[in-house]
Amino acid sequence: MGKGCLAVTKYFLFLFNLIFFLSGVVVMGFGLWLLLDNQSFIVILNNSTGVKIACYTMIGVGALSMLMGFLGCVGAIYEVRCLLGLYFTCLLLILIAQIAAGALIYFQKDVLNDEMSKIVTKVLDNYPGNNSTTEQAWDFIQKNMQCCGWTSRQDWIGNMAIVNSSQMLFPCSCQNISLATVNVLDSGFCDSQTPDWPVYDVGCSSNVESWLLTNIWVILGVCLGVAFTELLGMIFSICLCRNIHAEDYTKVPKY
Repeated sequence: MGKGCLAVTKYFLFLFNLIFFLSGVVVMGFGLWLLLDNQSFIVILNNSTGVKIACYTMIGVGALSMLMGFLGCVGAIYEVRCLLGLYFTCLLLILIAQIAAGALIYFQKDVLNDEMSKIVTKVLDNYPGNNSTTEQAWDFIQKNMQCCGWTSRQDWIGNMAIVNSSQMLFPCSCQNISLATVNVLDSGFCDSQTPDWPVYDVGCSSNVESWLLTNIWVILGVCLGVAFTELLGMIFSICLCRNIHAEDYTKVPKY
């Protein structure tokens, strides 16, 4: 490979590692957002070990991607073969792990859906209406997605506060705005004047599924973009590594 091609490869590798570093920032930030945002759906699933592991995995992958991007930038600019080889190996492992995780989610989607349904049902059965963090998140989901329960409003039938009350209570966040006769609270329980609750008939699972289907191309585009960036980084790193004949560690800055 000529010096001109070698220089182009080096700076292209630096550019793609910069993009890879920024991608790691995005992935880690998304994982942190899911864990820390009190109004995200993850609050409802905070009792699921698998969901927490998934979030921490995203944070770890993001941090590792940032580290790999940094190593790739240093290895490309200063032409250090050991860093380029380490960078290539780690990128390959990350890509394999991403493919395995995607396949696992796809083939285990029914199991994940069943687990999610059990967790949400438990949350609804024990919903006391005291405005806790979990309840605020669920009220936010029901109100903004205009839904009630997970599969339908029948999921609320087993709630202990509703069962033990002498009044005809229903969750306020479920109230159908078009059927509302008075202004009610956005959380807790409200008193129904008739046995037929003035709530939305659709469950939140169908709305969540509709949102995922609507944004599926965006999600796939992001995933494919990350994978394409990783493949380019692997190609450039191996090409550059093969054409660096002698390691010159004097190029590495000393601090």
